[in-house]
Amino acid sequence: MAGDVPDPEREPSFREAFAAAAQKSRLSGVKPGEAPSGSVLLGAVGGIRGLIEAILPGLGFLVLYTITKDLWISVIGPFAIAVVFIVVRAVQRQPVMPAITGAIGIALSAALALFTGNISNNFLLGFVINGVAVLALVVSLLARRPLVGAIIGLLTGDEHWRHDAAKLRIAYVTTVLWLLLSALRLAVQVPLYVAKLPDALAATKLLMGVPLYLGLLWVTWMLVRTAWQAADDPAEDDSQDAPERV
Repeated sequence: MAGDVPDPEREPSFREAFAAAAQKSRLSGVKPGEAPSGSVLLGAVGGIRGLIEAILPGLGFLVLYTITKDLWISVIGPFAIAVVFIVVRAVQRQPVMPAITGAIGIALSAALALFTGNISNNFLLGFVINGVAVLALVVSLLARRPLVGAIIGLLTGDEHWRHDAAKLRIAYVTTVLWLLLSALRLAVQVPLYVAKLPDALAATKLLMGVPLYLGLLWVTWMLVRTAWQAADDPAEDDSQDAPERV
């Protein structure tokens, strides 16, 4: 039938496009049917270099504001650091897009603070990101398609993960954990923003940023690996123990 012949000109679906993009990302080390390894998870945040690029601008803001209490110096300094990261990557012929993405976020945050004259507005973008994350995670839970499970399913090529009770349970647990992380950040940082304490806000953002992100990423990997491997092992054992048929 004509409908059975694949159309090479057919536009890929959203799911296919997302899966293709994920496989080309830093998680491309994940093979179909396998959970991400620890090294792949570290690569997902850009490795050691990515950690430095993620932490240093925020640390720079905290140090500069603590010393100078100056709006311009405090928000322009981190942006200058981000630009240096781009230049260094370009000189070393390394991918510059991660550094550019970080610089754009820092630039937007700095612009909000400078245009409003309120240094605390440097953190508004982070509130928006965490708010969107909370909304997306809640919607995925209400739709009974926990977001973490959907992402792992795409990365591993597992289209039937929702039919496995253990995988589904882990997907719910890990999705709730990511929801709690974003909600906790908002619960702690928004009151500091309202109280106009930018130095305390900067410090808590650092502490609740990369360290908690990496910790939860590791916990997620451990839980996901347990569920996905437990589901695969019985099949492997059965194939090994099954008597040879003539």
